[in-house]
Amino acid sequence: MIIIKATKLSESGAMPSEEMFAAMGKFNEALIAAGVMQAGDGLKPSKHGKRVLFVGDKQEVVDGPFPVAEKLVAGFWIWKVGSMDEALEWMKRCPHPMPGEDAEVELRPFYEMEDFGEELTPELREQEIRLQSELARQQAV
Repeated sequence: MIIIKATKLSESGAMPSEEMFAAMGKFNEALIAAGVMQAGDGLKPSKHGKRVLFVGDKQEVVDGPFPVAEKLVAGFWIWKVGSMDEALEWMKRCPHPMPGEDAEVELRPFYEMEDFGEELTPELREQEIRLQSELARQQAV
């Protein structure tokens, strides 16, 4: 997963320029043509969001905006690559995601079922496979 960190400008709700849309569109086309991009999107500023805090056995809802823009997420991609090195090579081709500001992008791998060891019992593994299949079926519709 590629996580694009928010900035003060993205949190302000400023829209990308036509040039930025074109550059990212070209990059996304290359990702899709290579079979790398599985999903991706930008997120509205945190003023449109909510957080749910789990405190003990209670839940507390907090309305946005949230402080410290640099700790927020402005957008994401989900890529299917063979290694972190391959993801980094793709990232080096990415247009600057926040022109006019310093930006941070974080690359994080998803867990695979084999990462969970014995805690993922055969029954739980079967359930996970069934759920993934159902998600794929729903997305195909």
